[in-house]
Amino acid sequence: MRCYLTIDFGSTYTKLTAIDLVGERILATAKDITTVEDDIMVGFNNAYKKLVTEIEKEVSISEIEFVDKIACSSAAGGLKMVAIGLVPELTAEAAKKAALGAGARVIKTYSYELNSREMEEIKNTAVDIILLAGGTDGGNKECIIHNARLIVEHKIDKPVVVAGNKAAADEIEKIFLEAGVDYYLASNVMPKINKLDVEPAREEIRKVFMNKIIEAKGMKKAEDFISGILMPTPAAVLKAAEVLSEGTDEEDGIGDLIIVDIGGATTDIHSIGKGDPSKPGVLLKGLEDPFAKRTVEGDLGMRYSAISLLEAAGSKKIRNYLNDLDKKWDIKGMCNFRHDNIKMVPQTKEDVLFDEAMAKAATELSMTRHCGVLECIYTPMGTMFNQSGKDLLNAPYIIGTGGVIVHSKNPKGILEAGKFNPNEPIYLKPENPKYMVDKTYILSAMGLLAQKEPDLAVKIMKKYLIEV
Repeated sequence: MRCYLTIDFGSTYTKLTAIDLVGERILATAKDITTVEDDIMVGFNNAYKKLVTEIEKEVSISEIEFVDKIACSSAAGGLKMVAIGLVPELTAEAAKKAALGAGARVIKTYSYELNSREMEEIKNTAVDIILLAGGTDGGNKECIIHNARLIVEHKIDKPVVVAGNKAAADEIEKIFLEAGVDYYLASNVMPKINKLDVEPAREEIRKVFMNKIIEAKGMKKAEDFISGILMPTPAAVLKAAEVLSEGTDEEDGIGDLIIVDIGGATTDIHSIGKGDPSKPGVLLKGLEDPFAKRTVEGDLGMRYSAISLLEAAGSKKIRNYLNDLDKKWDIKGMCNFRHDNIKMVPQTKEDVLFDEAMAKAATELSMTRHCGVLECIYTPMGTMFNQSGKDLLNAPYIIGTGGVIVHSKNPKGILEAGKFNPNEPIYLKPENPKYMVDKTYILSAMGLLAQKEPDLAVKIMKKYLIEV
């Protein structure tokens, strides 16, 4: 039996998926704790033993031929990045959008000509990559060249992806070559005002991830067993979302969609679609969003970020989602306990209810931050609206993944927290979506498979994503 083996070296779990190529199905899945602190292969081998046990319930492992073994990773905190641009609202924001789409977690965004204090701050921050942008093509080039020189002067020993004004590329390349900086050139993330071109920069970021970060994270040992680590896990999920939405030459996609991925440290939202205004009298304002957009909310997580989730949501919002206002919930204490016990698995009904209330708050807040926003303006022709970001009102699907959603008895209840709220009409969230759940944790696996067999990836996702 010919199969693909996909591996997701996650920050908490290493997840394995065996895919039957002929039967076009998931043959087996398994997971175990990721052991990045010691030897990444310990956790992998534990998960692999479980996978073999699952496979042998149906067929002998000796009959399996793994034609390819491919992986993604977010182990050891994933890919941390600093984005540098010119104007905060334009090229700095464009750089951030490119970084997020590549699977990175943007620690901070800087703009204008940087000073020595800011460069020392970057130098002392635990980042993996610097994305250097700034200026439209043919526009300001002094700023990005100034910042390139400062990177050299302050001896910042990190890979640099350069994706700014093409008129500055030759001089920056000379500066970095003479200094021995590890740099990668990409097309400008914003070649024209308000016009994004983020995919070339995303591709260079993925190359840096594969070439440099894997070794730094102790992942090199895994490459003796697998064909290669193709991309960061969030980029794999975004790839799965794109191919499921758009389809392939042979297989129809399902159209625009949103993925809500709630984890221990972050809540990630992926949206696929143009997001143009759907109602009359609304004008687009500011920088356009990418067709495939990802946002990461580092303060909205179930364990590592439980305290910051409480700070962002407030006790009242979580209490309202508990639907038991008569009970005296120790909301602060329960959030603190989850922060201090990141591997906690809810055992009691009370713990389950509290986790789901946290998840609903995370879904609501992350969708509010991700979606487009309306701003009322008054003109001689009457009241009109400016739209910043994506109009998701007509998005037909919200797909949930992440432990708290997958293991919930009422995943739809969690995902509904992200729909349109008539009391907050300026936030352009979906009004009447269908809800689906990634019950078998296949999205990252399908993003990997889509790199090799996109038709098969779409078929399997349509088969295994469950409507709730």
